[in-house]
Amino acid sequence: MNATDPKALPQELIAAARAAARNAHAPYSRFAVGAALLMQDGSVITGANFENASYGLSLCAETVAIATASAAGRLREIVAVGVIGGAMDADGAPTGTTPVSPCGRCRQVINEAAQMGGRDLPVHCGAAQGDAVRTYRLSELLPDAFGPADLGIS
Repeated sequence: MNATDPKALPQELIAAARAAARNAHAPYSRFAVGAALLMQDGSVITGANFENASYGLSLCAETVAIATASAAGRLREIVAVGVIGGAMDADGAPTGTTPVSPCGRCRQVINEAAQMGGRDLPVHCGAAQGDAVRTYRLSELLPDAFGPADLGIS
């Protein structure tokens, strides 16, 4: 990942999220989501949404990626997040040109990792197709967030 070029970074994370979204298991909503986490060392961890016939058991892409980082012992190393989503075409590829942002649950999950790492993470929200990217600080997406610090954990 090209962390030295701030204009390239969001596009590279969005590209990684798009690649992950191709692996989405979304037979019910037909809405594929991909997430990419930039780690301190420049590596990227990705995730795709995984739906379940018992809808409440479905997992969002951001949650999958963050759980993967946690399982690798790297929860505190996340420095940026990229996410894309779109309706799936007949071949299962995400489509659409409107950037999507994390759902409320995922904002809270991202906040957990952000607080553990002591960062206000940038969240790059892209579209399944095209160059449109909206960048937010996590604190903009989830103001006054509740997290580990509120429990005296850092």
